[in-house]
Amino acid sequence: MSAPERLEGALLLCLDMQPVFVRAVDEGEQVLRRCQFAIQAARGVGIPVAFTEQVPAKLGATDPRLLDLVESPVVFAKDTFSALAPSCPARAALTGSGNLEHLILCGVETPICVYQTALDALKSGLMVTLLADCVGARRLTDAATCLDSLARAGAHVLPSETVFYSVLGGTSHPFFKAYTQLVKSHG
Repeated sequence: MSAPERLEGALLLCLDMQPVFVRAVDEGEQVLRRCQFAIQAARGVGIPVAFTEQVPAKLGATDPRLLDLVESPVVFAKDTFSALAPSCPARAALTGSGNLEHLILCGVETPICVYQTALDALKSGLMVTLLADCVGARRLTDAATCLDSLARAGAHVLPSETVFYSVLGGTSHPFFKAYTQLVKSHG
């Protein structure tokens, strides 16, 4: 399965999109815009969305332009790099019910938090899809190396449009028309 063709059990997790990190990564504003797209697409097809924040007391909250896209956003503070580290509160909340089967990841930073979260998700038996155009890093060569490594480890590394078109499956999906408008508006 190259994308979450079944919606049940899928979750879009937006990692650490705090302004301090967005400013630090290469093309941070573009990554933020692509994350906005992914969040809107996920909501449109019924995939729940959650957020993590790396030490928010020191580094600040998730960019409000992302949080505003979700009614009653679920946000997990963390001090581990992986959102699924054994000591991270997000792990129990996300995997405790047993309903999570497919983790879709966007956010920053690819060689650190995205990479470690994806590895822990794979080790936990989850399907993992990384939205290649919705992740960012300070050094793009590091990000490319990590995405390649994650693909070899069993994660799907795909552009967000590919993933969400796969979920739609065809033009008869009720969200198709709105999705095509979303694609056009995010160029």
